[in-house]
Amino acid sequence: MNATRPTDAVPPTPTGGGRRRVLVSGASIAGPAVAYWLDRFGFEVTVVEKAAALRGGGYPVDVRGIARTVVERMGLLPRLREAHVDSRRMTFFDASGATIGSLRPEQFTGGEAGADLEVRRGDLAEALYAPLRGRVEFLFGDSIATLDDDGETVRVVLDSGARRTFDLVVGADGLHSNTRRLVLGPEEPFHRYLGHVFAGFTLPPEFGLAHEAAIWNEPGRGAVLYALEPGERVHGFLTFTREDPPLDAFRDPEAQRALVAARFPERVWHLPRMVRGMREADDLFFDVVSQIHVDTWSHGRVVLAGDAAHATSFLSGQGTSVALAGAYVLAGELATHANHADAFAAYERRMRPFAERNQALATAGGTVVTPTTRAQLDARNAFVREPRAASGELGSEGAAEQRAAHHDLELPDYAVVRA
Repeated sequence: MNATRPTDAVPPTPTGGGRRRVLVSGASIAGPAVAYWLDRFGFEVTVVEKAAALRGGGYPVDVRGIARTVVERMGLLPRLREAHVDSRRMTFFDASGATIGSLRPEQFTGGEAGADLEVRRGDLAEALYAPLRGRVEFLFGDSIATLDDDGETVRVVLDSGARRTFDLVVGADGLHSNTRRLVLGPEEPFHRYLGHVFAGFTLPPEFGLAHEAAIWNEPGRGAVLYALEPGERVHGFLTFTREDPPLDAFRDPEAQRALVAARFPERVWHLPRMVRGMREADDLFFDVVSQIHVDTWSHGRVVLAGDAAHATSFLSGQGTSVALAGAYVLAGELATHANHADAFAAYERRMRPFAERNQALATAGGTVVTPTTRAQLDARNAFVREPRAASGELGSEGAAEQRAAHHDLELPDYAVVRA
C-alpha cells in the first residue's frame, strides 16, 4: 500500500493542561504496541497488566501483510528477523497415520515467503516492551477494578486499591477483556463461538521434528505437533469440533483433560503420546475457538484495541497482525484529532473493514487444521497431493484472497511528536 499522510498530529493536550494521560489495560501484544505509539506521539502512558511479569514463551505468531510495515516503522524489523523461527514445512497424515504429503506453510496461509515473520509470542512481547523501558509506566500484578467516566476524565480504581485518574483508557486485554466487560457489559453478546475446542501444551523434543508442523486429521478432529529449533520443547495441539461450547469444563482442568482425551481414543500415530502429554502438562491452555464482534469499539473515554475489539481467532492466522495495525492506527488518530470522540470514530472507520475481512478468513470454509466434514478433508488432502492442480478455497484463489486481506488497509504516515 502507498502511505498517505493526514494532517499533522495535534499536540495531545487535555483540558487541564499537560500531556494527555492514557491507561492501557493489557501487556501482551496490542497493549505494548499502542503504548509504544502513544508514547511516540507525546502522550503520558501507563500500562496495567494482571500477570506478575511480562509473559515469555508461548507458541509462534505471524506478522504479515500490513503489520510488517508497522513493525518496520517501529524499528523492530531487524530484531524480529533474528527471532524468526522459519517454519519450513507442514506434513499431513491420514487417520491411520500414513503420510499424505508436505507443503510449505505459505501455500496454505497466503503468506509471502521471505517477507512474513513468524516469532514466538514471548519474543514479540519482549521486542515491543524493550523500547518502553524508562518511558512508559508498567503496573504488573494489577488490574482495573472499576471505571468512572465523568465525561472529562476517567477515575480508575485498581484491584490493588490504587486510585488514579486518566484522560483516556484503552482496553487491550484480550478476547475475555475485563475493560470491555466494565464498559459494555458481559461478554456473551459479543462472543461468537466458531464450533471448535482446543487444548494446547508442550511436549519433550522426542519426535525428530524441527522447523515444521505435523498434522493428523479425521473429520472434525486434528492433532498438531509444532516444532521450532532442534532440542526445544514441541508445541502440541488437540482440537475438535463441538456443537456447543463446553462451559462446564472451563473451571475444571481435570474435566478439560478428560473431555479432550475422550475425543482422541485411537492408538495410531502420536495420539497416545500426545494425550498422555496433555494429561501431564503443567502448561495446558484450554479454550474454544471464537471471535469478538462488537457494534462499537468505544464508549465515552474508553476504547478497545486488539482482540478485545475484534478477535479474529487463530483459525484466521491474523490476530497478531490485525492487533499491531490497529494499535498504530488508534494512537495515530488520537494524535491527529484534538477530540477523543473524533479520534475513536476515525480509528473505527479505518480499521473495522480490515478487521472484518480478516475475521472472515476463519469462517469462509473448511480449515487446514480441522476440516469439519469428510468433503472438506478430502479437498484439503487433494490439495496437499496436487497443489498445482487446485483452485478455490485451498488453492491459488484462496491464497490470493488471504494475501489481499493481509494488505487491505491504507496505512497513514502519522507525524511523530516525540522522538
